Amino acid sequence: MTGGRVHRLAERDRAVVAFHLDGAPVSALSGDTVLTAILSLRPILRQAEFGPEGRAGFCLMGACQDCWIWQERGFRLRACSTEIRSGMRLRTVAPQAWDRP
Repeated sequence: MTGGRVHRLAERDRAVVAFHLDGAPVSALSGDTVLTAILSLRPILRQAEFGPEGRAGFCLMGACQDCWIWQERGFRLRACSTEIRSGMRLRTVAPQAWDRP
């Protein structure tokens, strides 16, 4: 995955954190939020639940509800206020769409 919306300008010497995004192994830097980790890899955070639009977070402080994504177990989390952790398995589409072709 390349072409992220966020481009890292500093603090590149932090430890690497491995996680999975939509089934693919990827990495971020220790201390990144889930939002920063994903937007450094791709231009959108997730697909909207009720349309084809991509979402990328809005308020960036946990108030607007725009940055919800899902763990593979189905639980949601706020990407803007959750720190990335090694081994996370994250999905950018809602669980009801996981079995669709």
